[in-house]
Amino acid sequence: MTDSTVRIDIADLPAAVRQFVAALDARDTAAVAGILTPQASVTDEGRTHTGIPSITEWIADTASAFTYTTTPVAAERAGTDRFTLSQHLEGDFPGGSVDLHYRFTLEGALISNLVITP
Repeated sequence: MTDSTVRIDIADLPAAVRQFVAALDARDTAAVAGILTPQASVTDEGRTHTGIPSITEWIADTASAFTYTTTPVAAERAGTDRFTLSQHLEGDFPGGSVDLHYRFTLEGALISNLVITP
């Protein structure tokens, strides 16, 4: 955590972040598409998916590959447009459990960038 990063309550994350996580858990690509900028990008497992069609394809592929549950652990805010949600995942993927950090950048009320890292 840097000096400009502040821990916040998970409930205080912006609506777009909370909606994205809920839609991702539900594998609801239409809901995800509605909260992204047209040129949004998502980086997961070292691969970057740019644009809504690429991101919704990534969600569909991820949904068919593994079954998992998520538990929110912590949230942080860095400035007015950057938020991190840390989650614990358990499922049938290799290793069975992992803690991931979802680093969101917002543009207005929409998500413009997301980087997912362990």
